[in-house]
Amino acid sequence: MKKVIIGFVLGVLTLLLTMENKAFATNDGSTTQTSKCDPYTNYSCLDSYLGNDIATRFFNYYKLEMDHAAAPADPKAPSSSREGWPATPESTPPMPFTEWPHGATTPIGVTRPNSVDSPLMASIANTDSGKWLYNNHIQVYGWVEPGFNFSTNDGHRIGANAPMAYMYTPDTAQLDQSVVYVERLPDTVQTDHVDWGFRLSGLYGENYRYTTAYGIASYQLLKRNDINGYDFPMEYGELYVPKVAEGLVFRLGRYISIPDIEAQLAPNNYMYSHSMTYSFDNYTNEGLVASLAATKQLTLQLGLVEGTDTAFWHGDEHVNNPDPNPLYPGSTFLKDPGAKPSLVACARYTWDNGKNDIYPCMDGINDGVWGYNNLQWYGFTYYHKFNDQWHLSYEIYDLHERKVANENNPTAAAAIAGGGTPFSPQAISVNAPNAAQCNNASDLTCTATAIGTVAYLNYQFSPLDNISFRPEFYDDMQGQRTGVKTRYVNFGIGWQHWLSPQIELRPELDYDRSLNADAFNGASSKGIAPDRNYTALGAMDAILHF
Repeated sequence: MKKVIIGFVLGVLTLLLTMENKAFATNDGSTTQTSKCDPYTNYSCLDSYLGNDIATRFFNYYKLEMDHAAAPADPKAPSSSREGWPATPESTPPMPFTEWPHGATTPIGVTRPNSVDSPLMASIANTDSGKWLYNNHIQVYGWVEPGFNFSTNDGHRIGANAPMAYMYTPDTAQLDQSVVYVERLPDTVQTDHVDWGFRLSGLYGENYRYTTAYGIASYQLLKRNDINGYDFPMEYGELYVPKVAEGLVFRLGRYISIPDIEAQLAPNNYMYSHSMTYSFDNYTNEGLVASLAATKQLTLQLGLVEGTDTAFWHGDEHVNNPDPNPLYPGSTFLKDPGAKPSLVACARYTWDNGKNDIYPCMDGINDGVWGYNNLQWYGFTYYHKFNDQWHLSYEIYDLHERKVANENNPTAAAAIAGGGTPFSPQAISVNAPNAAQCNNASDLTCTATAIGTVAYLNYQFSPLDNISFRPEFYDDMQGQRTGVKTRYVNFGIGWQHWLSPQIELRPELDYDRSLNADAFNGASSKGIAPDRNYTALGAMDAILHF
């Protein structure tokens, strides 16, 4: 696998970097001198620059954008933002976003259809299918992300880098993500008609273990612990309604959970690795969320979802209890007690100049009982742009679950081992939700709480380069999130270097330390306990968009 991935990356980069700049053959055998046509200065010659056949157009588009920080601009394109709307703070490259991140909605006032810069869409633009997709505002695009890491942990132990993420196995190369989107973006800049959109996604790679929702192809993770797997983290439809205040968007389906600086999918993150603050909180929700632009600065969000990271059909599903006990005394119990109607609510305020943004949220709120990932999330993110080179992203949260089985209590531990809980090994073979390490061994259950706080200090030193410094503190008070009852301090520094808007390299160095107990170099799937209180790691990935 290492040789295949590394060979693929080197082969693609070599091809792109050495492509002939002088000429290419068209279908009729004629030759076009691309050096005489520069779509960056004369957009009207873009089609002749790319050529006629799909393969030629595909690779010529990569060649066109090489060393540039953006696609060539169409002078006839309508404005990408409403007049008077808060300023767009960032650009991509070199940042992973243009608007400050907020979830569960297509950004209101700054979204146009057909706006994703895609070599695949450019390559098929002059075909019948490409024209049909463009006329219907549908785009098909994605990326491939391979990566590798070197770590102080034992490379023979699968998962020994955990609780670091996503490269959880030391000294390995891996396919992190291969992703395809089929998408229609609603036009939220205009205000004269209702519009609609959708996104269908497919993901394959090692990262499926972080996006998995219980009941949605979860046998790969929870029964077999596959190294690579597939998932469908975003499957939703949207309806945009203008003239309700400044605009209203409804989203229905499965989507990335609302809070967080970071996101599961690679292009939306500063660095290759992820903070613990992100790795152990809510991942995806399923349900309906309404996002109202009350003013051009203020967006209010309210939604009803079916728990967190669980299939909605688990809502009332009961299974037999093979070992009735004081925790679960009945002959049956809910397959996932966390699969129930839950509240989502957020408020986002952005300054007119775009330099400040605050985003308090609560996510997945219900009675909070121990579920597959029934996390009661309360927190907020804050973004501040100092100038065109420096900006800060900051997040803090408190999350908890109630009535989590106490592994320090003999009765509760026996119930788990005997199959008498929804998350016993008899129900979920591997990677089941952790129990809690409660302070009082006489308690059958307790509330498990975690506090996470992380910042990204970013310095953009060229249109294609950014450096991110990431300090973090994480307190797993009952060990229910990471598996170890301890506090952590973590530091990472990463460089995001773009060869073009389509190709990004992200090398980084990380140091994580657990303060109260050994938390690293274990292998939970093989019953090997952690035996180190630190990890030092070097890693790099490559993102190739198509």
